[in-house]
Amino acid sequence: MSALLRLLLPLGLGLLCLPLSAALRLELHDAKLDPDQRKASQLLLDQALQALPPTLIERLDRRVTVVWRDDLPANAFGRASGPYRIELNRQLLAALADGSAASRRTGRPHGTLERELLATLLHELGHLYDRGRFWSQTQRRLVATCRSQANRFGEIGLPAECRGQTGRRFSLSDDPRLLDLAGWPQQVGKRGLRETDNGQVARSPDSYELSNPREFVAVNLEYFLLDPAYACRRPALHRHLHEHFAWQPAHVLDCPPDYAYLNAGLDPQRDVLGRLDPERVYQVHYLLAEPNDAWVSRWGHSMLRLVICAPETPRGPDCMLDLDQHLVLSYRAFVGDVQLSSWDGLIGAYPSRLFILPLAQVVDEYTKLELRGLASIPLQLSRNELEGLVERSVEQHWSYDGDYYFLSNNCAVETLKLLRSGTGRADLHALDSITPTGLLEVLQARGLTDHSVLDDPREALRLGYHFDSFRDRYQAMFAVLRERLPIKEQSVEQWLALSAEERRPWIAQADLRAAAALLLLEQAALRRQLLLAQDDLKQRYLASRDKNDAGLVKAGSAIEQLLQDSGFLSRPAELLSAGYGLPQTGEWRQLRHESSARQAQLIALAGELDSELRDLLEPRRMALIQASETNLQALGARLRQLHEASGGLRLP
Repeated sequence: MSALLRLLLPLGLGLLCLPLSAALRLELHDAKLDPDQRKASQLLLDQALQALPPTLIERLDRRVTVVWRDDLPANAFGRASGPYRIELNRQLLAALADGSAASRRTGRPHGTLERELLATLLHELGHLYDRGRFWSQTQRRLVATCRSQANRFGEIGLPAECRGQTGRRFSLSDDPRLLDLAGWPQQVGKRGLRETDNGQVARSPDSYELSNPREFVAVNLEYFLLDPAYACRRPALHRHLHEHFAWQPAHVLDCPPDYAYLNAGLDPQRDVLGRLDPERVYQVHYLLAEPNDAWVSRWGHSMLRLVICAPETPRGPDCMLDLDQHLVLSYRAFVGDVQLSSWDGLIGAYPSRLFILPLAQVVDEYTKLELRGLASIPLQLSRNELEGLVERSVEQHWSYDGDYYFLSNNCAVETLKLLRSGTGRADLHALDSITPTGLLEVLQARGLTDHSVLDDPREALRLGYHFDSFRDRYQAMFAVLRERLPIKEQSVEQWLALSAEERRPWIAQADLRAAAALLLLEQAALRRQLLLAQDDLKQRYLASRDKNDAGLVKAGSAIEQLLQDSGFLSRPAELLSAGYGLPQTGEWRQLRHESSARQAQLIALAGELDSELRDLLEPRRMALIQASETNLQALGARLRQLHEASGGLRLP
């Protein structure tokens, strides 16, 4: 034997001993198939392999048999049978063999019969991949048992065989990040336990995905592999699957840079259908409506504020001044009734939805009507985290319709879950709070907020980091009155408790500055009377449901109809009859038409109700409102007179 042969022989023997490349093999069980059926079936299997990620094919190192069965239900395309066997419905084979399956519409999400068969194969292969990469049943049972004990008793005191087991992951359906995005988030205050119900029920491609996380993975794998628009319709999930497989299909579409949303402000001067571009969002703030004495408000209200730059403003601190562009994300109980029940709030009778509102409306709502201040504290987020949070917020706006519980799934809990799923930050998963003020405290303690913006109260007000309650402004205006007029009342509350007739004589005695103060306080008095009138009507309506007050019952029913009809503003999926996930360019026309029509209808109904409700007020309440309106007219005239007499000088 030559020296060269002696060197090469061991190398050749070694190559013979190397295993073949590990990979998934799909084998057709072709008994009783004619040549056309066999050819079409094999082509279907080849298409499935071509569609799968290379990493999945490599990791799924098994021979999987595919067989046509004639005993499956007529409406079933296929199923998995045993660990490595997939059965397809033989009733569909003829159309596949003669080529008609490629154009035959099914009325199902994937369109043609051929695509549905391909999706069925991919779905079942997804299940095989998701079974923990072939862990033994003993391993799976051990991990499941250890996790159950850890959830009940915590990590301390677990038996030795559980050490290191609770953190093991199977594949996708128990990946914490995917569960957050899929709609089974970690429950707040429950030691890592996951929600059992999925609230992402709107704009789903297939309601079967909501059955459990395993079906969610299999269904979404179908769309990830087959739908070029999946990256645009479910961007966060597409990104997660892309990262998991280190691969994406070649046919992914380019997505539009902005997202559709519905403005729940119902402003007739503003288009109800808006566009939100994450690139224009400068910061996200934790927006806290400060507590008051009302039982539903005693812990405050959690919201998120999107600081959005005007088109002409470069992204930066100047965007804080573009207040008309800013939006607020607010989880609220959608109440389609004039009666707000504390009991219903405790048992989750109200839907929990993500409202997107203009900042100006939120500021007016809390500072003027509820006399509560607003603190707006920037969150410390990277650029990727910020844009991910904006993206996730819009996804929730279109898909989420959960249950609102005042004590366990309220605004603070929903906001924390959105922060977790939107940013993907691990340090947020260790936070727990069921109150808005408590959530702000834990965010601050972890260095996730920039509280320095509130250090200087005057600067915070000037720059829009704090919006003071009008109660403070009313008190300041009352101090002006006491300085310039010899009034006897000691507090703004005492002043507002006076009748409009008792306040009226001071108008003629007021100088320019005092008249301006009187104007603001009289506006507050009128607002107070309107709120009292609203409550009067509500209580009378609730008491008269079984009586014969036809006018009141009619108006009350109209109010309830108005509330119910406005539901689309917080559940915009109602406007579209097809599609899933985020609406795409082809759906904008229908969205614009439907949203504009409903907005016009609501505004018209609200206008009609305004005049009807005034006619239903009791004479005493109506007289109080009219007296305050008379004062406002007199103050307007007095201010014009003083302004002209001063030569148009500004207030001192």
